[in-house]
Amino acid sequence: MQISTKSLNDLDNAAKQVLSFAKEERIFVFYGEMGAGKTTLISKLCYLLGTEDHTSSPTFSIVNEYETKAKGKIYHFDFYRIKNQGEAFDLGYEEYFYSGEYCMIEWPEKIPDLLPDSYIAIDIKAIDENSREITLRKHLGA
Repeated sequence: MQISTKSLNDLDNAAKQVLSFAKEERIFVFYGEMGAGKTTLISKLCYLLGTEDHTSSPTFSIVNEYETKAKGKIYHFDFYRIKNQGEAFDLGYEEYFYSGEYCMIEWPEKIPDLLPDSYIAIDIKAIDENSREITLRKHLGA
């Protein structure tokens, strides 16, 4: 599925489409260059899922946890700074990924062997300063 945005004003609708596409899936992996808008989209998704917590990139902490009123917890990962997959093991990634809670994963290419069997892959491509092309794919099973 393809979604085009021309400005930040289009992000609400794009995030709604992502959640509709995902149905019951709770694992989302985000691909895109630095500055493509991964964290911005994740913030909008978290808001739509019902968190009132401040959302930001967990670049230094690797994972942030947000509470929602009705949808449980949301775990937001940023694996950009890890040097190898062993660091994700040390973090206890399995407890998060297999918790049944929402997981938003930035820089999944750093942990390719650790991703769950099923997830929603979201590719974000910056077209210009304001426009983005968002491609959604369901990855179901090995």
